[in-house]
Amino acid sequence: MLDQARDLTPEELRRLLAGLTEVQKAELVTRWFGFENEGQRDPPGDWRIWLIRAGRGFGKTRAGAEWVSEVARNNAEARIALVAATQADGLRVMIEGPSGLLAVARPGEDPRWVLGRRELRFSSGAVATLYSAEAGEELRGPEHHFAWCDELAKWRRGEAAWDNLMLGMRLGERPRVVVTTTPRVNAVMRRVMAAPGLAETLGRTRENPWLPGSFVAAMLESYGGTRLGRQELDGELLEDVEGALWTRGLIERCRVDADGIGKVARVVIGVDPPATSHGDACGIVVAAALRDGRLAVIEDASVERALPGVWAQAVAAAAARWGADRVVAESNMGGEMVASTLHAAEMTLPVRAVHASVGKARRAEPVALAYERGQVVHAGVFAALEDQLCGLQTGGGYAGPGRSPDRADACVWALAALLEGLRKGKEPGVRRV
Repeated sequence: MLDQARDLTPEELRRLLAGLTEVQKAELVTRWFGFENEGQRDPPGDWRIWLIRAGRGFGKTRAGAEWVSEVARNNAEARIALVAATQADGLRVMIEGPSGLLAVARPGEDPRWVLGRRELRFSSGAVATLYSAEAGEELRGPEHHFAWCDELAKWRRGEAAWDNLMLGMRLGERPRVVVTTTPRVNAVMRRVMAAPGLAETLGRTRENPWLPGSFVAAMLESYGGTRLGRQELDGELLEDVEGALWTRGLIERCRVDADGIGKVARVVIGVDPPATSHGDACGIVVAAALRDGRLAVIEDASVERALPGVWAQAVAAAAARWGADRVVAESNMGGEMVASTLHAAEMTLPVRAVHASVGKARRAEPVALAYERGQVVHAGVFAALEDQLCGLQTGGGYAGPGRSPDRADACVWALAALLEGLRKGKEPGVRRV
């Protein structure tokens, strides 16, 4: 059954579990090894730090507790550090929680919590001591074979606690540390992710088959694709780039419901054509001027590794869907070539060529300022586009995903054309090339 269950999707596994009796479920819960999912399984190799970076409800705590229990079971002399944001968090989650060390103990093991010493004594003889990251100096001096650090993103004084812990990881031949956390950018998280000997496993909330399907569906509907959802449900580490024109917080403030943008005055499509069909995507972003004076990004229709005829058809299809009145395209392949490629797709809209040599930063900066003023909204979630926008830097640099900010450039071209029209108080001029 376990071999077959590993091949099921989380949703298929949920349906399987729903058909089990309570007794069968209780027995299955105790069978951890062989039934854990990929993100909860020890990574191969001679790792020193195992980071389980995952969304809420994925099963990080269970994985950490099972790992500690196993090393205590097999190492009678083990001295183990348990480090939480606070002692209260550690006791509530790591020790006494529903997926904590007491809960995952096998029948007959009966680990004993000694409150006055903050120690969990295992039947094998191994001892785990609870520490608080708030009092990191307590980790100065004690030595350990193993450690479990929980919710690193919550550690307010994390660097001192981490440094003291790691300086004491010197017992035995292979000291090891497991870190379980939903990611959030802070100093100690950066330290851990840059540490030598790091192995990382990832996990999303939806991958835990034990969670009710209704809860997963509700969370995805409410937060799917947003910054909060990508961080708290998908376990993504979303960090703002130094000198970025856009921050993730700024984009979140500009997000609105797609159904609530009101009436559209006109639509422009920005296009950033790829130099070849084997490299970057063709950025195709649809932006609209709204009747209330705001501008809105309403679709990212970009296509990956497409031949000219394919991306031209994608532009034409987007124009038809939204009733666009023009296309603004970067002429990195030559203005005539861009226009002829689009017109070959039987697109009759005017095409305006914009030249990147003018300076992408000079075009992007006023668009970013329009976001700051609340003049631009995102009608929905456009994760790939937003990742690239957050990689554009003051001065023209780019530190986002991929080799080229193709989607971001297309977005800038479309919004810049609309802003130009607003400044002039009339439709932006159209130049056929």
